[in-house]
Amino acid sequence: MLIIKKFLLLLIAPIALCACDKEVVNGSESAAARVEKKPLPIRRIAARVADRLPHIHLSRAAFDDSIATNALALFIDSLDFDRSYFLAADIEEFEQQATLLDDQIRAGDTSFADVVFQRFKKRLIDRVAYANQLIDNGFDLTVEETYRWKRDKTTWVADKTEWNELWRKKIKNEYVGRVAMLEATPPEEELLKETDNQTTNELAEVSDEIEETEAADEIEEEVLSPEEFVRKRYEQYQNVIETNYDEENILQRYLSAFTHSYDPHSDYLSPRGVEDFDIHMSLSLVGIGAMLQSEDGAAKITKIIAGGPADQDGRLKAGDKIISVAQGDEPSVSILHWPLSKAVQLIRGEIDAEVVLTIIPAEDKTGTRTKKIDLIRAEVKLEEQAAKGKVYDTIGTHALPHRLGVVIVPEFYADFDAARRGDVDARRVSTDVRNILKSFSTNDVDGVIVDLRNDGGGSLPEAIDITGMFIPLGPVVQVRESRGVSVLPDGDPSTLYSGPLVVLVNRISASASEIVAAALQDYGRAIIVGDSKTHGKGTVQTVQPLSRLSDNLGSLKVTTASFYRIAGGSTQMRGVIPDVILPSLFDTLEIGEEFLPNALPWTKVHSAYYRPWSPSVKPLLPQLKERSDQRMENNAAFTTFLARRERIRERMETPEISLRLTDRVEEILAEQELEDLQTSMMPAEDDDEEEEDPILDETLLILSDLVELNSTGNVVQSF
Repeated sequence: MLIIKKFLLLLIAPIALCACDKEVVNGSESAAARVEKKPLPIRRIAARVADRLPHIHLSRAAFDDSIATNALALFIDSLDFDRSYFLAADIEEFEQQATLLDDQIRAGDTSFADVVFQRFKKRLIDRVAYANQLIDNGFDLTVEETYRWKRDKTTWVADKTEWNELWRKKIKNEYVGRVAMLEATPPEEELLKETDNQTTNELAEVSDEIEETEAADEIEEEVLSPEEFVRKRYEQYQNVIETNYDEENILQRYLSAFTHSYDPHSDYLSPRGVEDFDIHMSLSLVGIGAMLQSEDGAAKITKIIAGGPADQDGRLKAGDKIISVAQGDEPSVSILHWPLSKAVQLIRGEIDAEVVLTIIPAEDKTGTRTKKIDLIRAEVKLEEQAAKGKVYDTIGTHALPHRLGVVIVPEFYADFDAARRGDVDARRVSTDVRNILKSFSTNDVDGVIVDLRNDGGGSLPEAIDITGMFIPLGPVVQVRESRGVSVLPDGDPSTLYSGPLVVLVNRISASASEIVAAALQDYGRAIIVGDSKTHGKGTVQTVQPLSRLSDNLGSLKVTTASFYRIAGGSTQMRGVIPDVILPSLFDTLEIGEEFLPNALPWTKVHSAYYRPWSPSVKPLLPQLKERSDQRMENNAAFTTFLARRERIRERMETPEISLRLTDRVEEILAEQELEDLQTSMMPAEDDDEEEEDPILDETLLILSDLVELNSTGNVVQSF
């Protein structure tokens, strides 16, 4: 029980963090406003980070020249991710200091960060002036040429001639994108587009499906000319860099480059960062209900919190990027390149107050399509965050009626404070799921789906408890710490539900979700359905203050353990590969642990001893896959969806984009045509009906097939 208690508080998933680069937009009072402004003891902070990090991180890697060299690259990348501001000579100069940086940090010296930042500001001023000059001169949009938007692996420009040519194409790309968007958009829809936007490069990472569902009357915004559109963006960016980056912002970014050299989930939390982390952990429930991560100059949404205003509204999606914010009818303020803590201050606010967000949809690679979403800040109702159950009546492949139950688990929540007080009614996801399953037994359901899509994790004991509802006594997960490997079991010999079972996942399913899916797959207990893989986060982080006597030093959030399946393989990097894979836009996007820099590698340990479920569902997989494939081949909506997915995949894999206006207009129109075709194939939405969910619909049919195959095999399974 000792190790379970150790992990009771937090099993953190990458989309459930709010560390130095991630915050929760929930609290009504900004964290920055609550932190008392004191001079930061920078030398003490830096020295303690260097001293403690190698001793508490799971890898126990030395704080040495290798870490420092990697940290330099990460710090530079955090300022100039598409390699367009710094020159090769700048990088060469910085790299000469690389092997000294670890020694400097140990001595409490962070002055190098300011040297790099000041050089960046100098280059930025030069480039903004040149961008204005280019805009004044205009562009020939008939020339057949391309721009390389994917520049994170390119070489740094060597001289001013090459630098100017890069920027000519960079600015032209933004300009032609804006012109193409205006030409491809019917006049009545132009007001759907916001004035503030981003470059193609700076919006290279996308991570979610979107729906263009706004009506034209939902947005009222002046449409800037393409020239003013681009000019305003760079002038605003320069203003942000010159006025909004303070000592704490730079320190947090610099020290986090060192922690990220160990793995992407370890961070240095400045005092302001600690406050925002506490807001997440206490679930302050006033705001829009979304989690943000700073990415490429924009505030990227990493998770919509169940039950919040954004979740209830339905238009805001994970992967969307917020680029400007307005308070009700007030003018919109661009937040591009703002420190995330400052951007969050604008988004948080009083209950019942309106906030208007301008976003770039997740799948828009060019950054030319924007839309507005107006939300009323509200208290997130805990009941709406809870697990939910619903019963569906479905007709199976052989025209047989089946009653199927779906359990939706948005996260593995638990009221730890109430539990510590001995409250027997403390809210827990396992209690809610148990009650749902019991209600299914009275409804005579033939099979159950556990929907873990978009579930980023939570409490490990809750994940173990829920897994135990479907299996008898046995191991659920293995945990490796520096001291060795422990096996964590389900200690309840009873099985609450033993009938046909499917677990539905996607690439956002992470951490605790992966533990549940992996265990039920290893036992042969359930069919796993979903994207090509889950997220692949098999690590856990703990937060340790740098001082127990002062709150002015901040904290370290450090990876201290990793998780393994009972069969021995880690969930890290590889995640869980479903038995039946359904088409997903997520699989065209760079979502998953494997896309994060310095992610810890996949490893394995010895298999735990466990007795597979009998009869195993594994022999039924070929028939289930065949039936699902046939349905999708004969489904016109799925065929159109696959065509759209392939276009997005091609776009993501093509590092260059045309700068000719006719080409860009054709690309926008082709994408709109596919969207319209796919929409037309969906049943007309009724205000009283739930949103269409074709993935769930197909999963219900897969479960229906499983029920039929079990019946054919005379398998008796029930509650």
